[in-house]
Order: sequence, then structure tokens, then C-alpha cells
Amino acid sequence: MSARPIIATLLTSFLVATSHVYAFDVLRTTNGISATAAGAIVPDPLACQFGSPGKPLLLAEAVQRALCSNPKTREAWADVKAQAAGLGVARAAYLPTLSGTAQVVRDNSVTDVIDHPTLSSAQLATTNMESVSLNWTLYDFGARAAAARNASALLAAAQSTQNATLQNLFVAVAKDYYAAQAAAGALAAAEDVERMSGDSAKVASARVDKGIAPISDALQAQTAYTQAVLSRNKAQGAWQSAAGTLASDMELSPDVPITLPAVTAGVQPDTAFTESVGELIDEATHAHPSVLAAQAEVDAAVAKVDQTRAQGLPNISLVSKYSRDNQPASLGLGILEFPATGHEWYVGVQVTIPFFEGFTRTYQIRQTQAQLEKQRDALEDARQQVGLEVWNSYQAVQTSTDSVKDSATLLDIAQRSFTAAQHRYQAGVGNILELLNAQTALANAQQQRVQALADWRAARLRLAGSLGRLSGDDMQ
Repeated sequence: MSARPIIATLLTSFLVATSHVYAFDVLRTTNGISATAAGAIVPDPLACQFGSPGKPLLLAEAVQRALCSNPKTREAWADVKAQAAGLGVARAAYLPTLSGTAQVVRDNSVTDVIDHPTLSSAQLATTNMESVSLNWTLYDFGARAAAARNASALLAAAQSTQNATLQNLFVAVAKDYYAAQAAAGALAAAEDVERMSGDSAKVASARVDKGIAPISDALQAQTAYTQAVLSRNKAQGAWQSAAGTLASDMELSPDVPITLPAVTAGVQPDTAFTESVGELIDEATHAHPSVLAAQAEVDAAVAKVDQTRAQGLPNISLVSKYSRDNQPASLGLGILEFPATGHEWYVGVQVTIPFFEGFTRTYQIRQTQAQLEKQRDALEDARQQVGLEVWNSYQAVQTSTDSVKDSATLLDIAQRSFTAAQHRYQAGVGNILELLNAQTALANAQQQRVQALADWRAARLRLAGSLGRLSGDDMQ
């Protein structure tokens, strides 16, 4: 049999085998990989396909766009895929390895024996050699098991890190969304103040024209109107900046037009978080994704120590090989060579014992033990950071809840005060300072109401994120 068909057969077998490997997850390592970069929050790939932003743009769409498209979430998703492949590598170590070799050699060998031409020889032949080798590790004192535990723990760490990344980005996008919504509300309030100031200036001018008010009333009212125009221009700039930031979170150009619902529309303060802060902190320090990721890193470091130690122990393998060739044969010097074929095979058990490695193993073990200490310290730090974040978020929710209630009361009082001052001035029993002061108080109350609602909603999601509880339901 010629070499070319053999080589072609080996190459075809290799390509077929690798195509099957690439096409299927033979070792079942992809079960924990989400279908999208948004993980369990947006599990449907079709939900990650977007057109133009909605009008108005709801929080759910803003969060979905960010989680599906943001480079941070895609990077975390890719890391999960890489660690899943690493687990596949660790599991593959339990299987035998089979390799084939085919060689074609054009041999031109000439030997001239001086003064003895009859002993000289010349060879011109094409020789083929094919072989198949098998190696299967039967026992390695737990090295493969430790490697599999290490890879499994690293995969769990990557998955928890992905979840933590999603939680953090969710909170960040919600914060920017509510900041933009507050900026839009502040702009609307500034436009109302501008309108009210214009009306007051017209009333003051009319009273001056009728001679029932001094010119100073008109001047003060005109000053208040000009200040309202300046405030409205400033609010317009703040809105454009906040909208651009939100668009960037969604991987859109900052100049994409965005329309948001009114800040007064949407979820209102409730008692969703009724647990004590101590219970929340205890829960988060054990179940938050960043803590779970740190714990998985510790487990991986423990397995790495065991793996490094086991790799310095004996290794028992099953080895086998079959080879054949058509190397020409000769009975001796000066005798013609004759075509021949040969084959060889063996099967046996191989024991590899690393007697001395130049103390490399000792220092490798020390290195992995130091890494284990580092990961344990990182776990403790993660728990402390999560506990502090829960505490701060809890206090922010409590404060913002009270602020929402107080701002509603303040706005109601300021609105009634302005209405009364406006009527008094129009009736000629009030003065311009009373009207302008009431107008300023109403403007401030409107701003505080808008900001209080936005702050409460952002604080609510921040607390949920610090607990690791954010899900698709929180996008509403």
C-alpha cells in the first residue's frame, strides 16, 4: 500500500474527528453558559436585538440594551466560556490520547569501499513508515481530580463574577436612567418657573402701567424672570449631558434623541425591604455574587495546591504502539538490497517516578499555598465590602423614603402658598416680594420633589444590587 493513500486517510480521519469535537460539547461543559451576555436577567437572545430607542424609553429597555451590549458584560461572558473550556480540558485528561504518524522518505544512499568495488553499494528507494500510538493515564494519585476541581471552581468563580458584573451594571444604568429622568423633570420644572416668572412680570408691568405699583415691582419681577431663563438654560444643558450618559451606557451615540417618561410616573415608595439591616448584611455576605466568586477562587486555590502536590507523585499509564514500514533489507555489505516490509507492536504499563526535580516541586507548592492565603484574604475583603455597601444602601433607602414623603408635603404647601400670594398680588393687597418669595419656594419644592423620587428609585435598586437580588422583574 502506498504512503499517499495512508496519509490522506490519516488527515481525513483527523479533520472528521476535530470537526465533531468542535461541533459538540462532548464533555458537557457548556450547560452553565448563558445564551446572552445579560445572563439570567435577559436569557432570550431575541430580547437582545434592538431597533431605535423606545419613545418613551423605559427602564427595562435601557437595562436590557446595556446588559446585552456593554463591553464589561460581554467580557465577563467570554471569561465564563473560557473557563468552561478549561473544565473540558481538565476532564479530557481522563481519556486516552491516540496519535498517528505517517512518513514518506526518498532515500538515496551510496557507499564506495576503496579498493573493493565489489563491496560498494548504492540505494535509491522510497520508504514509507506509519505508526499509531496510544497513551492512557490510569492512576496519578489525584492530580487529574484536583485539576478538575480547580477548573470547576474557576468556572463557578467566572459565573459569579459575571452575575456580579450584571448586578453592578444594572445599578449603574438605573442610576444614570433616574439621573436623566430627574434632569428631565428639573428641566420641566424650570420651564414652569420660567412661565410663572413671565406671568408675574406681566402682572407687575400692568400694575405699574396703571399706577398702582411702583416701578421697582416690575424691575424685580423682570429680574426674577431673567434668572428663571438662565436656570432653564442650565437645566437644559444638564438634561443633554444626562441623556448622553444614558445613551452611552446603552452603547448608543450620545447624540441619539432620548425621550423619558415623567419622573412622577412609575413605582412609588413601598415597604419591599422590611428585613432588619443586620439580616440583610448577613445574607449578602454569604450569597452576593462577588462573595460567591471570591469563595470559588478559594476553592480553586485549594484544588491547585492538591494538584501541584500530586503532580510530583508517580504516574501509571497504559502505553501501546503499532508501526509498519517498507525499509529495504540487505544480507550484508556489498550485497544487493531487496524489497521488504516490517511491522512492530507493543502494549504495556509505564510507571513514571519523578525522583528529583531540583526542588522545583517544593517551591511550586509554596507558591500555590501563598496564592491560597491571598484568595482567603480577598474573600474576607469581599465580605467586608459587601456588608458596608448593604449598610450604606439601606440607609440611603430609609433617607430617600422619608425625603419622598416630606417633599410631597413641601410641594403641596408651596403650591398653595404661591397661589395665595399670586391672588393677593393681583388683588392689590400683597407685594411683589411676597409673590417672588412664594414663587422661588415653589420652584425649589418642585426640584426637591423630582430629585427625591429619582433618588428613592435609584436607592431602591442599589440596595437590591448590594444584596445580589436584581432580576428581570426589577426592570419594571
